[in-house]
Amino acid sequence: MNFSPADPDSIATESNNAVEFHDYSVTDSDFLGEVLSGLSRTPKAISPKYLYDQQGSVLFDKICELPEYYPARTETGIFRDNVDDIAHHIGEECILVELGSGSSEKIRVLLESFRPNQYLGVDISKEFLLEATQSLADDYPWLEVHAVCADFSSELTLPPHCNTDSVVAFYPGSSIGNFHTDEAIAFMRQIHGLVGIGGQLLIGVDLKKDEQVLHGAYNDKAGVTAAFNLNLLHRINRELGADIDVEKFQHEAFYNESKGRVEMHLVSITNQAFMIGQKKFSLATGDSIHTESSYKYSLQEFAKIAGQSGFQVRKVWTDQNDYFSAQLLVAI
Repeated sequence: MNFSPADPDSIATESNNAVEFHDYSVTDSDFLGEVLSGLSRTPKAISPKYLYDQQGSVLFDKICELPEYYPARTETGIFRDNVDDIAHHIGEECILVELGSGSSEKIRVLLESFRPNQYLGVDISKEFLLEATQSLADDYPWLEVHAVCADFSSELTLPPHCNTDSVVAFYPGSSIGNFHTDEAIAFMRQIHGLVGIGGQLLIGVDLKKDEQVLHGAYNDKAGVTAAFNLNLLHRINRELGADIDVEKFQHEAFYNESKGRVEMHLVSITNQAFMIGQKKFSLATGDSIHTESSYKYSLQEFAKIAGQSGFQVRKVWTDQNDYFSAQLLVAI
């Protein structure tokens, strides 16, 4: 994915704070192709990036407010407790590129401290991205705000008019854990290419911990995570004209200790069949669609991944329980 449009759109508001918007949103054909391919494999799997349509993004924000879901509040707490030190290490007058920006709440904790010249929010959910970046532009009139709707797991380059002298990528939320190890290394190498030698990456990395804590985080009592997972099936029905009976699936999440990851699945509770376009799929009771993995790392394990990606760990901040880490990496 090349973020270099010739004629970027500009979204104006009553406050006259414009967001320069670049649209590379995923097309229906991209979505259809990946869903058909994923459901044709054994085992069946669909990329977690497709969990984040408008409704999925709203549900994920609700997940981040749940008492069981430690990553969001723990990471935000790390940023608040260490904001001055983080700003000192990052420096000023950079372009800040937030990957998977979502509601952009976490970046607000940091913006006033290191005051970047430009902010670029990148997300796959167009409506959510526009709302969040426009809110930033309104609340921080001194900040030049750009938005790119794209699948940022592909090639990354900056749009025109963005400063390339000092680039800092911001990837919070432990989303790096959604990639398998080799994929994580490949993705971070793309970030390396984006920021350039001497550029930096501030990244959230979830750490290994007690299995009961992990189980609660992905199986909340209110059922919000289940709704978030099941929304993928609703999205397939809505956007691809499928006839999936969502009530015939249930959410399941568990920690796979041998692989060091939480796995999230949609499990068929009966024998069933459904159509997506002209393609028929059949599932037996207990068959599942793997929708997300969330790898948990030790500090040593992630330092190794960073090194294989061309980065060096510059500074690590953790919470008092060592549940989570914010890490500043420099491209070498």
